[in-house]
Amino acid sequence: MSTTTNTATSQATGRRRAPGRLGDRIFSGVATGAGVSILVVLAGVAIFLLIEAWPAITAPAEDIPGGEGLFRYILPLAFGTVVAAVIGLIVAVPFAIAIALFITHYAPRRLAQTMGYLIDLLAAVPSVVYGLWGVAVLAPASLGVLTWLERNLGFLPFFEGPVSSTGRTMLVAGVVLAVMILPIITAITREVFLQTPKGHKEAAYALGATRWEMIRMAVLPFGRSAMISGSMLGLGRALGETMAVTIILSVSGAITLNLISSGNPATIAANIALDFPESSGVAVNMAARGLINRRREFTE
Repeated sequence: MSTTTNTATSQATGRRRAPGRLGDRIFSGVATGAGVSILVVLAGVAIFLLIEAWPAITAPAEDIPGGEGLFRYILPLAFGTVVAAVIGLIVAVPFAIAIALFITHYAPRRLAQTMGYLIDLLAAVPSVVYGLWGVAVLAPASLGVLTWLERNLGFLPFFEGPVSSTGRTMLVAGVVLAVMILPIITAITREVFLQTPKGHKEAAYALGATRWEMIRMAVLPFGRSAMISGSMLGLGRALGETMAVTIILSVSGAITLNLISSGNPATIAANIALDFPESSGVAVNMAARGLINRRREFTE
């Protein structure tokens, strides 16, 4: 009888508390509004892009550069974008996971903190610096490796050659992209690896597992979502990278699987940077002119 009474009392109390406090309702409304506004903005961007691109979509083939239509113009750019991003992801993900595991479960505390700071610092390096490093350092240094790949793995379409004399190849661009996205993937996986429940790790040790077996049974399954999400964020960075790829690649515009030759497809972002180097929006110019006038008044 008392149990029934307590249940009824708790249900009545829950009904009285259901509306919540004013602050909770305000926060819920603001959060909901922010989420809806993001969706509205994204939908507006998509509609704007579709409206602006419609003349190109419906234009005759002879009006598109190359004279073969919009699809044939975009195809090599999309192909180059995907190839460069996939190479960067293939190279970066294993190294990022290994570095995250070393920092969280193998390195001494002081060394782990130092390595964490250094890796996070890599994310702040401008892409132009990575591009210049790729052209001036990595590309010349890769000639020996590229020659070895052609000599020993030339039967594969990826390394059939001839090797580029400058080293400015799709493979080098992919490696540079891997270095650029490495801090993103490492930071995310490292933080989630640190959140692995202590009970899971102690249970693995209690069953006689070694450190690596504990990582394989407890840490990696717990951090699987972090590895996937970090990889997706890194992929987004690689797909949208502009300056590094523009500086490194020697573009020919052809669709090819050869990663070590001088004939490379461009990426979409690099093509935009090469063909549209200046922005001439009215709003941007008005804002710049307003700032200049304010500075002129202050000087006078």
